[in-house]
Amino acid sequence: MRLTTKGRFAVTALLDLAMQRSTRPVTLAEISQRQQISLSYLEQLFAKLRQRGLVDSVRGPGGGYYIAKDLAQVSIAEIILAVDEPIDSTQCSGKENCHNDKKCMTHDLWIKLNDLIFDHLGAVSLRQLVDEQKARHEERKAKEKGVVQMLDMRTVMSDKTLSEKVMPERERAVISA
Repeated sequence: MRLTTKGRFAVTALLDLAMQRSTRPVTLAEISQRQQISLSYLEQLFAKLRQRGLVDSVRGPGGGYYIAKDLAQVSIAEIILAVDEPIDSTQCSGKENCHNDKKCMTHDLWIKLNDLIFDHLGAVSLRQLVDEQKARHEERKAKEKGVVQMLDMRTVMSDKTLSEKVMPERERAVISA
């Protein structure tokens, strides 16, 4: 699959913007600094993202960008397609002229892969990525403090259900006798 820096950077920049959910718009200079992406490149990407209605901008002092949609409604596939990035693993860009102007033997295989990739990226929302990043951040903070998170199985299952899952029936019979 050919996914260039255009698609990757667009997803990264929008994830950064979504992570900064504040009361003020976020400047591209801030995103550029945090993500080490060229400011001029971000300007090109955000012009396309704005045209597609994924971001909106505020001009003037205190201006910048904000995400124009609910994060749960923005898929990663939508972001990639918004910056004119093809999701294509065929050699012929889907034109079926990959082998002497004819469809090659493996063309359908690559088309199916395209469909799987697109379905996956379409099923992942910007909200999911934000939540994953926040969870990782919390885990790192806890590890730095030496805190180990433990799972309280009582909140997951009732004692009866837990004993049924963990202990074979013959052992439960011995304990209850």
